[in-house]
Amino acid sequence: MNIDAASLNAWSNYLSVQAGAAATLTGLVFVAVSINLSRVLSIPGLTGRAAESILQLFGVVVIATTALIPGQPSVALGAEILAIGLALWVAQTVLQIRYIKSKPGHPRYWAITRMLQTQLATIPFCIAGVLMLLDAPAALYWLAPGCIFSLISGVASAWVLLVEILR
Repeated sequence: MNIDAASLNAWSNYLSVQAGAAATLTGLVFVAVSINLSRVLSIPGLTGRAAESILQLFGVVVIATTALIPGQPSVALGAEILAIGLALWVAQTVLQIRYIKSKPGHPRYWAITRMLQTQLATIPFCIAGVLMLLDAPAALYWLAPGCIFSLISGVASAWVLLVEILR
């Protein structure tokens, strides 16, 4: 089974729901940051955390809506998903490296948790893009863990920006 219009069409409801949920959560993060803006700006590392959260959630919106473009060749879609996945991975990894360098006294598990969330959220998108370029039938299934882990990670960061920041 190759990736064709029928295969993508079977995923359209799932991708639409993911895009809607991620867009809503992206809005939540913007609200959380704006409500606690002075606190976010005063605590080193939190602006990066907010950026990571927005990237993770908005990345799902971009990937899902890109996949919903009708009539797109699978090679083009694969290249787009791979490029978006790599851009998300690089941007978040850079933010995390900056955080680690600026906060040497923080518990290691904080950084490890953030890094793990990023890997689980972005690497499946990269795998989906590569598999789509290879016309592998499993390509679309790799979008699901990318979306799910992006939502989990984005919500975890939103929690930090809404609740934990006030402790």
